[in-house]
Amino acid sequence: MTDDPLATVTRAPGAQSRRLDLVARLRAVHPLELEWTCTIGNDAVVVGRAAQTPSAGPLRHDTVSRNHFEVRWDASAGMYVGRDLGSHNGSRIDGLPLAKTTGGLHDQSVVQLGDVTLVFETSAAGALSTDGERVLDNLPGESFAMNGFRTHVSRAAADPSPVLLIGETGTGKEFAAVELHARSGRAGPLLTINCASLSAQIVDSQLFGHVRGAFTGANADAPGLFRAADGGTLFLDEIGEIPLELQAKLLRVLQQGEVQPVGATKVVKVDVRVIAATNRALDRAAEAGTFRRDLYARLSLWELQVPTLAQRRGDILGWIDRLAQVWAQRRAEAPTPGAKPQDSPAGSPDAAAPRWIFDPEVTEALLLHRWNNNLREVDRLVHALSTSVGGTERIGLSDLPVWFDGPTDASPRADRATGASALADPSTPKRAVPTREEFVAVFEQVGGSVRALAKHFERDRRQIYRWLESYGLRAPTE
Repeated sequence: MTDDPLATVTRAPGAQSRRLDLVARLRAVHPLELEWTCTIGNDAVVVGRAAQTPSAGPLRHDTVSRNHFEVRWDASAGMYVGRDLGSHNGSRIDGLPLAKTTGGLHDQSVVQLGDVTLVFETSAAGALSTDGERVLDNLPGESFAMNGFRTHVSRAAADPSPVLLIGETGTGKEFAAVELHARSGRAGPLLTINCASLSAQIVDSQLFGHVRGAFTGANADAPGLFRAADGGTLFLDEIGEIPLELQAKLLRVLQQGEVQPVGATKVVKVDVRVIAATNRALDRAAEAGTFRRDLYARLSLWELQVPTLAQRRGDILGWIDRLAQVWAQRRAEAPTPGAKPQDSPAGSPDAAAPRWIFDPEVTEALLLHRWNNNLREVDRLVHALSTSVGGTERIGLSDLPVWFDGPTDASPRADRATGASALADPSTPKRAVPTREEFVAVFEQVGGSVRALAKHFERDRRQIYRWLESYGLRAPTE
């Protein structure tokens, strides 16, 4: 402040004021029984078995030291950093150990304190809402990302406008569509069509219907999905694949609420709420001329981005448990091979799902994995585990399937390097998974040394042990 009324005061926002726009927290995700969450405020926070953190209290676990780990804001680096406080079992950030150095913490960083796995999360201060705390059966999760997404879903559900769901493959766009319809209050059905699976002629008839004689094989009138969904919702999955020549007809339905069946001369009024989904950037497709600009503008009155699993790492273990229950139910309801139908009643609705106990190294690997196919890849992992281990087994790294290669190039271990941390250079490409012949050749060259193998292939020693087992090799005692 100055006494001169004509003087201009220069505002220097700096890193410190940017931090004030963030909400940050550490959330314990394993072991599940901990249920510990700590909000990170303006002051440094010490985490430990005896540490009295203002928002959470002590982190009570036998492998956590009394004063184990500190989180503070580093104004010079413009980021949060973590520091091990001389703990007995050590600390790791994004898979790398901390000794006397500090490690940079970013949104979705995975923090390992002893055998306890935590996820560090940040969110814009104004992005969180109590709307996102509502229970939505098809959109579970306690992450900031899912809280924000549920908020948008809750607000969009009651509005009759179209919704465009954008997200990577396997993120659960269909689950969001189910919730949008369920909470819309619309009495009609929810119908779905995958636009990528049908030819232009079939899509036209499927969407808008046809009259008898409209084309060869049209022996009777067909209403089409829009009329069948009257009063309800139509979910157009893979909308980016719909043929260009049909986009004008779709636009007319959205703007005027009417369809014209193939071969008909009159239009039919319909009342349908449209939800569309895609993993393509429709704005770029519009620029390229492969998707109509006006249709994109109409579809995206609500444009909701479905978070990837990499944006909600703290929810991954919950999804593993959820999908394990799904697989247990499917197997319980499956008929017994060789039995007569009357001798094979449906399985119990209370079929017991496996209760796996993950080693800390496994938990860390699961959370740091990129999950390129998101929930589909989680489902694949759950299926593999449920067919290879027992229902109450302890899961170690060697129990994971061979295709599960731990953290990938897009994990925090590779793409979150900063000057304040000890992370690897993100410009250094990660070596591809070696074939058995390549691995055996190096194995023999270095005399089976795990340390040398890890250095050669630029991988963690735990990964080398997994490759040794999968390739049927045994390392000499080092």
